[in-house]
Amino acid sequence: MQNTHKKICIVSICLAKGGAERSCALLSEMLTAQGHEVHIAILTDDVKFPYKGTLFNLGKLKKPDEHFGGRFKRLLKLRAYLKKHAFDLVVDHRTKTEYYRELFYNKVLYKGFKKIYVVHSSNPDLYLTRRPNEFAKVYNKNAATVGVSKYISETILPSFGITNATTIHNAFDPDWKEIETVLPEGLTPGNYILSYGRIDEPVKDITFLLNSYTASNLWKEGVQLVILGDGEDKKALQQFAKTLPSGSQIVFLPAQSPFHILANAQFVTLTSKFEGFPMVLVESLSLGIPAVSLDIVSGPSEIIKHEQNGLLIAKRNVSLFAKGMQRMSLDGVLRDKCKQNAKASVAQFSTDEIAKQWNQLVYNELR
Repeated sequence: MQNTHKKICIVSICLAKGGAERSCALLSEMLTAQGHEVHIAILTDDVKFPYKGTLFNLGKLKKPDEHFGGRFKRLLKLRAYLKKHAFDLVVDHRTKTEYYRELFYNKVLYKGFKKIYVVHSSNPDLYLTRRPNEFAKVYNKNAATVGVSKYISETILPSFGITNATTIHNAFDPDWKEIETVLPEGLTPGNYILSYGRIDEPVKDITFLLNSYTASNLWKEGVQLVILGDGEDKKALQQFAKTLPSGSQIVFLPAQSPFHILANAQFVTLTSKFEGFPMVLVESLSLGIPAVSLDIVSGPSEIIKHEQNGLLIAKRNVSLFAKGMQRMSLDGVLRDKCKQNAKASVAQFSTDEIAKQWNQLVYNELR
């Protein structure tokens, strides 16, 4: 194909913290590997994930005492940057919660540019503002809308009248190399359950996990529960954990690269109230580690095949989830079966496969 290498600007809040930001950084690597010229514009100065391309860090321009006028001027610098580089495409990953702010982005900052908006959550309030039916008109004028799960692109977005949605799942990198090989003190390989990611209690429902772990009685068998991550709710959860009979077996670790800890876990858990496409599950399975997950509406059922590579728990019920944890921990035959199936089950989400889908979308929209 001739003239398929394009200038693409990815827009994100930052390149740190959560799965959406991690997938955004990985997209920059995938598009760069496909030969596109990639720039990344971020609004806050927070970079933790590896990326490829030219970084335009608007966060570095922020002044400590900045008011609305200062923020407005910084955003206009984004407009100037887009015009200066004459991008073929803008790929926007930001959450979109305020209707009039998004009209400003669409009618002023992005005016004249082809756009793709990426929706990372099944919660419409996070990407469709409080006026979703009106904001759908903005989405429909874009080149495309990408939902990171089938549930988002085939159920949620069409329900608000969005007609240009397509599914491209988040990718994992099968070629990552983990430098750290020593587990944190107190952890024994194969003797702990892991939950990792940004600690945001209203979304992740870690309290439910702590109660389920306690009810499972696995702590009596010496199987630990490891909570890996940071967030403003962490201290309160640590205090709550101390009140539980299982508290001495619950370990909180600071945010760090999860992979060496993940690779030595019995299994991972997911108890979120909503997600988009939970990379926790994909990453764990890519390392041969099974998962026990609530069957929430978006994501898990597209990743986990019940009793094949993990367990899907149908209801948010402590007793049911506790039994699922017990089963995965104590039933060696089941766990070995899930471990054997895990890596192959997520091959479709590798960077090679997802990069092809993104490249095809870019080519189709810009030819």
